[in-house]
Amino acid sequence: EILRGFWLDVKLFVSVEIVVLIFGLVVALCRTTRAAALFPVRLLAAVYTDVMRGIPTILVVYLIGFGIPALALPGLPTDPVVLGGIALALSYSAYVAEVYRAGIESVHPSQRSAALAIGLTNAQSMRHVILPQAVRRVAPPLLNDFISLQKDVALVSILGPLEAFRVAQIFAAQDFNYTPLIAASLLYIAVTVPLARIVDRMQARGQVPARGAVR
Repeated sequence: EILRGFWLDVKLFVSVEIVVLIFGLVVALCRTTRAAALFPVRLLAAVYTDVMRGIPTILVVYLIGFGIPALALPGLPTDPVVLGGIALALSYSAYVAEVYRAGIESVHPSQRSAALAIGLTNAQSMRHVILPQAVRRVAPPLLNDFISLQKDVALVSILGPLEAFRVAQIFAAQDFNYTPLIAASLLYIAVTVPLARIVDRMQARGQVPARGAVR
């Protein structure tokens, strides 16, 4: 029963992760743009990140999960899993956008200048020169956010879906036996720990050529 509920967690996590990676990058690019005409977009992105990082994730889930159905407007989603995923995506995109922005700004300006000097446009230099370096540098912080997201998927349980934590909570309340909660904890660990080791290995591989180049 708990494993079946955890499968819902995994599907929700993967879906939200894809949205967060894309939307977070879009917000980061909006915040790092230097075009004067895009100042309103840059301001909107800054307000979004400040607001979403300032509100606790559980409150965002509660507001969207119960607030949107309460509007009773046609066309709006009412599925608690979908609403919970939207709330998590909005909240975590703000954090991931700041991680992306830090990575982009950590790339030395000479990299952009060199790309422009060989004939690349601003968009091409960002895509082919700046972003690849930025993403490699921020892989560990991104992993931390994704591990947090994997755990915070359990917050969707307040909307009613029978995910792993909710199922374990029901069994614990029925039998006064908290072993189901331990089982749910082990399932989360079984996902997050291997993911952390994989990224550590990727980081180690990426550092080997750099050390060789310095020598």
